Amino acid sequence: MPRLFTVILLAMLSMASHADTITAAGDPWPPFLDPDHPQQGVAIAIAREALESQGHELEFSFVPWARALDGVKAGDYDALIGTWWTQERTNFLMYSEPYLTNQIKFIKRKGDPFEFDGLKSLEGKTVGTVRGYGYGDDFANAEFFTRSPAPRLITNVRKVIHERLDLSLEDELVARSLINKEDPALMDKIEFTDSALSSEDLHVTSGLANPRHTMVIEAFNKGLKTIQANGTFDRILEENGLK
Repeated sequence: MPRLFTVILLAMLSMASHADTITAAGDPWPPFLDPDHPQQGVAIAIAREALESQGHELEFSFVPWARALDGVKAGDYDALIGTWWTQERTNFLMYSEPYLTNQIKFIKRKGDPFEFDGLKSLEGKTVGTVRGYGYGDDFANAEFFTRSPAPRLITNVRKVIHERLDLSLEDELVARSLINKEDPALMDKIEFTDSALSSEDLHVTSGLANPRHTMVIEAFNKGLKTIQANGTFDRILEENGLK
């Protein structure tokens, strides 16, 4: 009997431990998701503090974005930490309250006079995108310019410089961080448009196929309010030069 009791107790502890761990995934996207950051990035630091305030541990894995999106959609991971809203994604993701905002700007060759002035200003151009990213439904559905997907931003930046693409686009802070990490010499060969394609709110999301999705999102939302109220949220931004 004691041995049976021990086995049952260990099983219960294991289940409890699993229930308190929320798994998440995403691709390197500094400074928000950054494998070289001591807290794995600003967004992960925020999510971890929010979830810990509600009694959950966050276990994060860096994988390619398409794999992360598919994994959360299928329930292999509990959450995506950095997700922009698109109508199509609401068919399979539950969204948290927004917690940060990104300014999505176009990247062009240095000296290129192009300035973004609404989607019509892209007419006839080829724009590099990152496969699986969401840039808004109007951008995705427009038929008067070409979208050229690639697995990584740096691929698109090099194509822009070598005139294989007219433009690429990304949050300016993210793009500068990625380029300076991977190939800082490229920064002298590109410019950012003054006008942004959009301001995209950043959310935590969980797949509707995951039976834990409501718990995950509600825990984050409650935790976000907690860390905003107690000063933790502002401290994370200040420590990372974002406030």
